Amino acid sequence: MKFMMNGALTIGTLDGANVEIREEAGADNFFLFGLNAEQVARIQRDGYQPQAYADGNAELHAALELIASGHFSRGDREMFRPLVENLRYSDPFLVLADYADYVICQERVDAGWKDQKRWTRMSILNTAGSGKFSSDRSIREYCERIWGAKPVSIRLA
Repeated sequence: MKFMMNGALTIGTLDGANVEIREEAGADNFFLFGLNAEQVARIQRDGYQPQAYADGNAELHAALELIASGHFSRGDREMFRPLVENLRYSDPFLVLADYADYVICQERVDAGWKDQKRWTRMSILNTAGSGKFSSDRSIREYCERIWGAKPVSIRLA
């Protein structure tokens, strides 16, 4: 949300704050990729096998192998082993399932970046749509909805 307020464009899935960011910025000003809620539910119900996604995508497979090889950890093959194993055998956030769509979406980001007028417009519209995320509104809603706190009037002397 802070990035949005500063004109950054979001590339993301429809979860968490991204849902609201996309609503406020507009679908044309948000780079969406990944599974929708229905697809996630189906994959989880059918028994998600993340290793199958890695095996079916040579680029993804190579990336995981490079991480596991110690290339990014000065030869230490153990440092990122828990990360790689989590992705291959558990992947609770379905990162590997979203990978191929992310790559395609990144190509749209690249094209958008090359169109300076379009990118600038998208950036301005992101900033313009970010008012909903002001800390004043957030704090007021947290007080009301979560903590049940009421505003207190303060008199200045």
